[in-house]
Formats: sequence, C-alpha cells, structure tokens
Amino acid sequence: MAHTHFSICVLCLIIVVSSSVLMVDSAIGVNWGTISFHRLSPSIVVDLMKANKIQKVKLFDADPNSLTALMGSGIEVMVGIPNEMLGLFSSSSAATDLWVRQNVSRYIGKSGADIRYIAVGNEPFLTSYSGQYQSYVIPALVNLQQSLARANLAGYIKLVVPCNADAYESSLPSQGVFRPELADIMTQLVSFLSNNGSPFVVNIYPFLSLYGNADFPQDYAFFGGTTHSVTDGANVYSNAFDGNLDTLVAALNKIGYGQMPIVIGEVGWPTDGAPNANLSAARAFNQGLIYHVLSNKGTPLRPGVPPMDVYLFGLLDEGAKSILPGNFERHWGIFSFDGQAKYALNLGVGNALLKNAKNVQYLPSRWCIANPSRDLSGVTNHLKIACSAADCTTLNYGGSCNEIGAKGNISYAFNSYYQMQKQNSQSCEFDGLGLITFLNPSVGECRFLVGISDNISSSATPRPNVWTLLFLVFGFLKIMCTM
Repeated sequence: MAHTHFSICVLCLIIVVSSSVLMVDSAIGVNWGTISFHRLSPSIVVDLMKANKIQKVKLFDADPNSLTALMGSGIEVMVGIPNEMLGLFSSSSAATDLWVRQNVSRYIGKSGADIRYIAVGNEPFLTSYSGQYQSYVIPALVNLQQSLARANLAGYIKLVVPCNADAYESSLPSQGVFRPELADIMTQLVSFLSNNGSPFVVNIYPFLSLYGNADFPQDYAFFGGTTHSVTDGANVYSNAFDGNLDTLVAALNKIGYGQMPIVIGEVGWPTDGAPNANLSAARAFNQGLIYHVLSNKGTPLRPGVPPMDVYLFGLLDEGAKSILPGNFERHWGIFSFDGQAKYALNLGVGNALLKNAKNVQYLPSRWCIANPSRDLSGVTNHLKIACSAADCTTLNYGGSCNEIGAKGNISYAFNSYYQMQKQNSQSCEFDGLGLITFLNPSVGECRFLVGISDNISSSATPRPNVWTLLFLVFGFLKIMCTM
C-alpha cells in the first residue's frame, strides 16, 4: 500500500510539473546590441533594464563589460557566439573549453551573472550565407555541450541556435517545411535541442516582409485586425506573426518534434530610415505584440501555448551597424542610443510605461551646422566624408529628417560627424563650411543629437579578455596543422 501511495504521489508530481511547463507564462526580454558610436556605460544600461523590470536579455557576444555589469542584477542572460567562431569550435574541444572558462564560468556563481543560454551562432543558416556556416553548427554544439559538462554547467545552461525565419517555407502555415537543403541538419539540430532540454529559437520580422514586398498587406503586419486574413483550412490568421510562427510549428511537426518549445529570439519594428519605419508604427507593433503574447492565447496550431520567451529587438539604437539590409537597421531600439524612451510602451509588467536611463553623461549642448555665411556649392565631398563615417540614415527617403532641406541635410551630416568625434572643434571645420552653435537646430521630429561620454564606469571595469588573442592563436595553429 505504501509503495502504491508513493507511486501515485510521483505520478501526481509529474503531472503538476508537466502542466506547469505547458502553462508557463511568456516573458518579454530584450536584445542588447552594442554597435554604436555613442555607447552607454554598461552599468547604466543594466540599471535601465532593472528600472523597467526587464528580466531577460540576449547578447550577441560575450562582451566582458556587459557581463560584468550584469553580475548580481538578477537578469537572465543569453550570451552569443559569433558565426565566425563556429569553424574553430567545430574542430577544437580545447577552444570550446577555453571559451566556456573565459566567457561563462568566470561570470557565474554567487552574485554572478545569471547565464541561462548560449546562442551558438546568429542565423547561421541564412540564405545569404550560401551554406558558409552550415556544416559547423552541429559539431560546434557537440563540443560546447561537452565543455559545459566538463565545467559542471550542462544541467543549467542550455545551448540554442537562433534561426532566421527563412529556414522554413510554405504557402500556408500548415504546409510549413524546412528548406530542402536544411532538412537533414535541422533534424539533427532539433534532436540535439530536444535531448538537451533546449528550445528552438527563431527570429521573426513582419516589418521585413512589408519592406521587401510591395504587395504585402500593411495591416496584416500588425495585431489590430486585418482585411487580408489568411485562411488555412479551419484556421484563420489575422497577423503575420502567428502565421510565421505556425509555419515553424508545422515544419517541426513534420520532422517529429511538434511539441518543441519555441523562443522568439528577435522581433520588433524600426523607427526610422525607411517608409513604414516610424514611431507610431513601432509602438503599434510592439505594444500589439506584447499584449498578444502575454494573453497566452497561443496560435491556431498551438492554442493556449505562446512562445516561452520573446526578446524584443532591440533595447537601444545602434548607429554604427551595417546598413546593407536597409537604412532602418540602425533604428530598432525601443530606446534611443542614450537610453531615452522613444515612445510610450507597456512591457506587460504592470501599468508603468518605459522609464528613461539615469545618470547619462552628455557632451556639452552644442552642435555643428552649415555656416550660413558661406557658399556651400563645394560641400559634396565633405558630405560624403561625414556620412561615410557617421550616421546619416535619417536623411534618406522615409527618414525623420528627409524633408529638412538641402542646408538642413548638410547641417545634420556635419553634426553627426562632429558628435561622433566627441565634439572635437577641428571636426566641424569642413574647410570653413561648418560652424559650431549653441542653439539646438532640431526641427520637428528630426533630432540633431548631442553625443554622450562613453567612459566605462568603475562598476563595469572590464576584466582582461585574452579570448580574442587565443582565438587567433587557435586559428593560426589550425591553419598550420592542415598545411
């Protein structure tokens, strides 16, 4: 009888635990990118996240300043491994052992950083990479998993591989399949993730669908209802996010993993640099997304089961990012580069709206503009130099500064360069065509920025990171051994 009672208790416990896993509420996290000319002190960024009750953050590398600032914060962390490291990690367990020691073990423990995930690569299966990283992913995962086990961390820290939504395809969500050339590797990947208790991480961008397709119905990109719903058998889709997510669910189901937990690694809407990239659209999308996910309604193929976590892209604008995808690429932040909220947004942690960063150290309130007393006919080369170095993306079609006139464009370019150069007086000369002013030249929504001091605070003093040097050494030895 005692044995039977014990068995029943264990069974009940299993049911309770299983139910809690299925019914766990989604959490809203953020992506913290750092490719900026005006980088806030990591300690200020961490304080910003804490003030806004952001409990999860995804990094694109293992930046020592960021990880040091996150120690003791209570914020759950996903650290990233760049695609360029996958080749080495796929062939060297010594390299993965070293990386884990340098970038994980040293930061965790009592009052340490709460590292929960390691993102192995970033969209390594993207079609534009033409398979460059494809063969490295699984071997790198295996080596990293073994390194975590040797460090006694495998039971706590999970490996994931953020995938772009172009890894799967279909005309209707229920017909979703992984791209044919990825069928085998995706089966291996999902099997690895499942065996190790990791979720499938996917990046979904309805904005890019709208940006890249003139026939894409605009209201279908948002969450306020649409006149262009998609009917798929008995299911009706009123927004692109659900349709995209269920396409992945169908693809996972077809390889036998229909119950695989899913995390949205990146999702968001830019505020500048292109048509439809503006403050009102970004607020509508992000607020609609947050309410939609936190309602726990799930999707037609997974009713009542929302994604485990959703990481907004991104936390801050990154003014030094590549603009190859588009000029909008530097304007995804819910906060501007200086930690100031761009628009009212409720992250679903109460009724509070976004709070601004505190203790931001700005440069003096002065700007560089076109000298009104000079002939500006010879300014073309100076404009090219300024905008090739600094960020002028808001001046392009669809940008917030697109309609400030020729002289306004010159002033904006001059000032962007001047602020990037930390207001060095020589950086405003432009052969006498520039002039330093103490009157803010901002016009309407076109903001002429003032730079910030990017000195790292004492609370985020970087530890010596020898990983970069050792990475190069490993790479050199690998080349020598194959000669």
